[in-house]
Amino acid sequence: MTNDADQPADADDTSAQTRQHTPGRGVSPPASPIEASAPEEFGLVQAWWGDGKGKTTAALGMAARAVGHGYRVHMLQFMKGGADSVEAVRGEYNAIRALPGFSYENTGHYGWHGLADGSADDDHERDARAGLERARELVDAAAEAALESPIPLDAEPEAGVHMLILDEVLYAADRELVTPAEVCDLIDRAPEQLELVLTGSHTRPAYLEGVADLITNVRKEIHPMDAGQRARKGTEY
Repeated sequence: MTNDADQPADADDTSAQTRQHTPGRGVSPPASPIEASAPEEFGLVQAWWGDGKGKTTAALGMAARAVGHGYRVHMLQFMKGGADSVEAVRGEYNAIRALPGFSYENTGHYGWHGLADGSADDDHERDARAGLERARELVDAAAEAALESPIPLDAEPEAGVHMLILDEVLYAADRELVTPAEVCDLIDRAPEQLELVLTGSHTRPAYLEGVADLITNVRKEIHPMDAGQRARKGTEY
């Protein structure tokens, strides 16, 4: 006769027992419906630079947290106009569309400044300048908005946002398409309650020292692109 205790445990039971021994005990905290709200402690300037992967990804992660609390977020992208290794519609665009309170726009030109990829550097400069003017519009709109109050999740960014991400603006400054002084001017004109997130550049943005509240260097140790790996769908775009 076989003892029941010798029988293999049901797979579901085994998984449940394993989860019970983890710090969170395998519990998924409940999620709440997203409703328009206003942050109590926004107002810092963040800069994410470095030669490692993850600068835009970090900004998008913070944005997801913010919209999850009902805060209004907008991302303005510089330079990322496309390349033959990247599809026009990136994964983040589809995800942003599905998140209430999150919007985006892209002001980049096809190709990359300074590379022999068939694009003209003058075109990159023109679009970067246009992106800078758009950034000023958005910062000024936030200054006129009541950021201490909820903003309708479907409102246009011209109505004000709680978090503004200027993706790759530091690259634009590094490539001298905009100037460091112009980046600092965006910071100066930003209202106190606007969370301003700047990303890009492999070169240290020394002009932000004493200006930004958070500066993170995303360092590369090993990167698959150095071995010839092209951008992959679902990780790089």
